[in-house]
Amino acid sequence: MSGSSAPDIRRPEAVDARWLTQVLQAAGVDAVVGNFTAKGVGTGQIGDSVRFRLDYERGGDAAPASLVGKFPAAGEESRNTGVALGNYLREVRFYQQLAPKALIATPRCYFADVDEATSDFVLMMEDLAPAEQGDQLAGVSLDQARLVVVEAARLHASHWGDDGLDQIPWVQGSKAAPPSMVQDEMVAALWEGFKARYDGRLEPRWIEAGDWLSRRFTQFGGGHDGPRCLTHNDFRPDNMMFATPAGGRPVTVLDWQSFSYGAGATDVAYFLAGALPAEVRRAHEADLLGLYLQTLTSLGVTGYAMTDLRRHYARGAYLLFATAFFAAMIVTQTERGDRMFLQMLGSAAEHMWDHGVVG
Repeated sequence: MSGSSAPDIRRPEAVDARWLTQVLQAAGVDAVVGNFTAKGVGTGQIGDSVRFRLDYERGGDAAPASLVGKFPAAGEESRNTGVALGNYLREVRFYQQLAPKALIATPRCYFADVDEATSDFVLMMEDLAPAEQGDQLAGVSLDQARLVVVEAARLHASHWGDDGLDQIPWVQGSKAAPPSMVQDEMVAALWEGFKARYDGRLEPRWIEAGDWLSRRFTQFGGGHDGPRCLTHNDFRPDNMMFATPAGGRPVTVLDWQSFSYGAGATDVAYFLAGALPAEVRRAHEADLLGLYLQTLTSLGVTGYAMTDLRRHYARGAYLLFATAFFAAMIVTQTERGDRMFLQMLGSAAEHMWDHGVVG
């Protein structure tokens, strides 16, 4: 079997042994796949992931036992959202152009391609098992939170104040990016729809926070007054792989569909607000922010004071809150998704109240 030609873009059900061989050989792995099995993995809302376990006609030490592929969501509503928001194009371009310099731990990418006309795409990445995907509903331990805060600082330091990102149209928040489709009228309508859908499941404090934020979302979101950097923008446990007793890297960050040139502290608030119980976050917030700033400084970032970090961090959970109700209303509804979006929204509201944002 020859695998010398370049792989094309295809859906997971069209994957065959020849195509997998082409993926590996294009990445410099001299191997020939004879057979494979495929099984869905993960809990993605916008993209579908599949693990391919490989049997070889000819392998070698560099031939992986399995690969994980990411494809457009099968659900029409979720796929349309990924296309409309530019998520599929953005993630492929991240792996092609930004990941090598981003400093943060990401999966090795064997193949990445996207059709800009249709937004069809394929990402074929290393299988990070025995590491396991985090769970937004279960949260993380304090030790895991420390690991993630360090990774956040590494990501942010890699392109701190890098105005070259402003010239790239597929980087959200850049000067070259198309105008955002998210306007206050849309946000307000989605919030009203969210309140109606989850009537009886929302705490009064959450509703008050949402009523306040939805009326001024674009103004508040555009109010960052500090340095900008490369940010993830959906920085939560579901988009991370953590080591287990069986092994794996300590933490690896996935799902680069929403990255931006924005405020690094927003990633930190997004993660800590949603991944730690509120009482744990409150008790350890100061130490975790100190670790973040210490790591930034060790990587060459200068001129960023703790007073600025605290101010930017205090505002940051607004994005977690908005993502929760926005995404809930524009992706295919699932039972887990409902629980997850409510958890995200509630924990973000508590962070916003704790830091005096609402008012």
